[in-house]
Amino acid sequence: MHLHRLEKTWLGIGITMLALFLAILGTMAFSMGMAPPSEHHHTVDPRKVAETAPFDRPGITQVGDKHYEAVMVAYAFGYEPEKLEVPAGSKIDFTMTSSDVVHGFEIVGTNINLMVLPGEVSHISHTFDQPGEYLILCNEYCGTGHEYMKTTIVVK
Repeated sequence: MHLHRLEKTWLGIGITMLALFLAILGTMAFSMGMAPPSEHHHTVDPRKVAETAPFDRPGITQVGDKHYEAVMVAYAFGYEPEKLEVPAGSKIDFTMTSSDVVHGFEIVGTNINLMVLPGEVSHISHTFDQPGEYLILCNEYCGTGHEYMKTTIVVK
């Protein structure tokens, strides 16, 4: 196959630009570090979640007037605590991690949807204005019992 001199020139320029782009992208990705973006970024040892505060005592505590903090641990195939109860109009600050694999955390009927990574501490808040029972589901496949992984928030 014969290539014209001009085709060879443009082919060389294209390959050079592609190589330069990949070199810059790779250098920037590894030189800047690779970590999930978060202003509250901190980690725990996933093998010692049950021994590390505040995850050694998961549950919900009142921190102010209609303001609660829920410390939760996702594990195969459930959440701890199994049920949360708050009055209507309450704001809940969720602090959670996983002790084994990647799990999802989705509160049906709200815009809360995040991934819970082993050892990564995740934070999210939501105000529950309407009374009812809110279902929390795992939306990341985590194993053979994944479809049974759920818990509830009861808003009175």
